[in-house]
Amino acid sequence: MSAQPLLVAGVDSSTQSTKVEIRRLDDGAVVAQASAPHPGTTPPRSEQDPAAWLQAFQTAWAEVGAPTVAAISIAGQQHGMVALDADGQVLRPAKLWNDTESAPDAGWLRKQLADGAAGWAQAVGSVPTASFTATKLSWLHRSEPEQWARLAHVLLPHDWLTGQLARSFTTDRGDASGTGYWSPATGEYRWDLLSIIDRERDWTDVVPRVADPLEVVGTWQGAKVACGTGDNMGAALGLGISTGRAVVSLGTSGTAFTVADAPTADATGAVAGFADATGRFLPLVCTLNATKVLNATARLLAVDRAGFDALALAAPPGSGGLVLLPYLDGERTPNLPSATGVLAGIRSDVSREQLARAAVEGVVCGMLDALDALRAHAPVTSVVLTGGGARSAAVRQVFADLCGLPVAVATADEAVATGACVQAAAVASGVTHHEVIDRWGLGDSTEVATSGGDPAATAATAAAVRNAYAATRDAQYP
Repeated sequence: MSAQPLLVAGVDSSTQSTKVEIRRLDDGAVVAQASAPHPGTTPPRSEQDPAAWLQAFQTAWAEVGAPTVAAISIAGQQHGMVALDADGQVLRPAKLWNDTESAPDAGWLRKQLADGAAGWAQAVGSVPTASFTATKLSWLHRSEPEQWARLAHVLLPHDWLTGQLARSFTTDRGDASGTGYWSPATGEYRWDLLSIIDRERDWTDVVPRVADPLEVVGTWQGAKVACGTGDNMGAALGLGISTGRAVVSLGTSGTAFTVADAPTADATGAVAGFADATGRFLPLVCTLNATKVLNATARLLAVDRAGFDALALAAPPGSGGLVLLPYLDGERTPNLPSATGVLAGIRSDVSREQLARAAVEGVVCGMLDALDALRAHAPVTSVVLTGGGARSAAVRQVFADLCGLPVAVATADEAVATGACVQAAAVASGVTHHEVIDRWGLGDSTEVATSGGDPAATAATAAAVRNAYAATRDAQYP
């Protein structure tokens, strides 16, 4: 009887759910997948009990058959603050990346450096917004002094889940680069920035050790546990992206990112200068509103996603003059934490088709603004779409028509979980992440053609749609 192939597990602990993917170590073939939901949240206060993440993992693990694996890795939603006491117990619900209650703290922190936003960008590659962990720590210090007095450790969501398996107190360079107090350029914590929040605290034992990209941080049920990473870094691995190719991920939030050989620093704060999970860098732009906008509009129109796509594709480009600014729950790029959505140009003859199209064009134009900001700091010659929004025929078509660059859709179903599998396979085999990516043949995609016709006419139409969006944005939020 031939031996059973070795397996590895990748976990994606996102805002909405925990997904588990099991792959064969030798060729990367998917053996099993399962997911379990997390409690829903609605900004400005967006919090979850970390115990719910562990419960969701256990549920999904049971659904994939609780297999014996050679290694496991966890990729998780970035930035969230998991506050622990001296016994390692969770002090309060974790404040998530899309919680905007710390917006005043972000503004205060930016003012604490002499060079303001530029000083932060040079120090840690990013300018603090309400998403970053540093601002959430400042909020806790300001808002809940009793809990602050009990605070002994702070972890990110993937750190905490990894620790539940491996009994470790570690993070990785990718997720650490989203805290606002770890420098991708130097690979070190910035104790001076942490001391701005609390000068009386010894921070050296509060934050976790940053593990090496290929380090085994512990074992779980006989499996090696990799250091894990943030969800965007995991997606970059799962999609096998290379220099020049940008990923636009359309989930609850939207992200545009690419890999780079050198760290970036954007004083405007639009581009976060993250590290990736391998030793390189991952400049990234994030928006807070993507598929949630499409889902909300579909709900108003009382249609399912297929019906929504049909309505949107039935309307002409420009939606008959209807423009939707998609800042439904505040926005991160541009930095407008208190913003709301705006529907402009509505007339008495408005149609359901126009509203659906305006929602799609609003989300796509917001992501193209993000892509423009990214291209100012890293070369981008093509785009690959991923995430739940990429399954929308309307989103794919509108993006291809408006982008002006070659656009494709990733074939990977769960890029973040796949990236975590890559991490697990690397530590199981003792090889680099890129060797696993090449061996498994990751990075396939399907091209999305434009609507056709004269390229010059397509470009002119795209410019008109984007200009109308920009005019509405600038008029509402000058």
